[in-house]
Amino acid sequence: MNSNIKEDALWNQIQNEGRIQMEQEPILGSFLHRVILRHPSFEQALAYLLAGKLEDQTLDAITLMEVITECFSEAPGIALKSRKDIEAIASRDPACDYFSQPLLFFKGYHALQSQRISHQLWHNGRKTLALYLQSRISEVFAVDIHPAAKIGEGILLDHATGIVIGETAEIDDNVSILHAVTLGGTGKDHGARHPKIRHGVLIGAGAKILGNVEIGAGAKIGAGSVVLNDVPAHCTVTGVPAKIVGCPKFDEPALEMDHGITHDLNTTE
Repeated sequence: MNSNIKEDALWNQIQNEGRIQMEQEPILGSFLHRVILRHPSFEQALAYLLAGKLEDQTLDAITLMEVITECFSEAPGIALKSRKDIEAIASRDPACDYFSQPLLFFKGYHALQSQRISHQLWHNGRKTLALYLQSRISEVFAVDIHPAAKIGEGILLDHATGIVIGETAEIDDNVSILHAVTLGGTGKDHGARHPKIRHGVLIGAGAKILGNVEIGAGAKIGAGSVVLNDVPAHCTVTGVPAKIVGCPKFDEPALEMDHGITHDLNTTE
C-alpha cells in the first residue's frame, strides 16, 4: 500500500535505520522489528503503531488498525502528509537525529497523525468514532485536537504536551507549534471561532491564540503571548495582550525555529 513510489526512499531510510538501531541496541530488537522491520510499507507501520497506542477496552488494536488502514486507502494524502511531517521534524528539531525517531518516539507526531485519521472519519460522517478517537488522543498524548480542525503538511508539534486546537481552527503548511499552545475560542459563539494559522508561522511555547483571528504567513508568536487580534504577515508579536514588536529575520520562521526576538525588535519602524 505504498502511497507513491517516489516516497519510498523515506521508508527505505527508516527501515535501514531500524536495522542499525537493532544492532546497536539488541534489547529493543523485538520492538524495532514489530514497529518497523516487519512491515512492507510506511502506511502499514504507522497504522500498526497508532493502533497499538490508541487501543483500549472498547477498541482493540486490530479493529483500530483496520480503521486506520481504511482511512489511508480512502485518502492517500494522509500518508503523504505524515511523511512530510517527518521530514519537517528532521529538518527543524535538533533533537531529531534520524528519520525513524518521530515515528518511534515523538508523541507530537503520533498525536498529529492520529488526528489526521479522526479528521478523515469526521469528513466521512463518522463523527462519534472521530470524537472517541479525539478523547483517546487526549488521554494518551496530552494533546487535544478537534477532528474537524484542518491541518496542512510539514507540521512540527514540538514536545506537544498541552496543545489544544479547536474545531474551526485551520493550520496551513510548514507551521511549527511548541508545547502548551492553545488555538481556542473566546466564548459560546458557533461557526468560525478559532484561529487561522497561515504558512510558515512559528508559535512559541505557552502562547494562546483566541478567536476567529488570522495569523499571517511568516509571522512569529512569542512564547507566553496572548493573541486576540489578527497578526499581519511577517510580523513578530509578544506580550499579554500581544503587540507587534517587529519582523522575523526569516521569511518562514517556522523553518528556522529561532524563538529569540531581540533581532526582530523595531524592524518595522
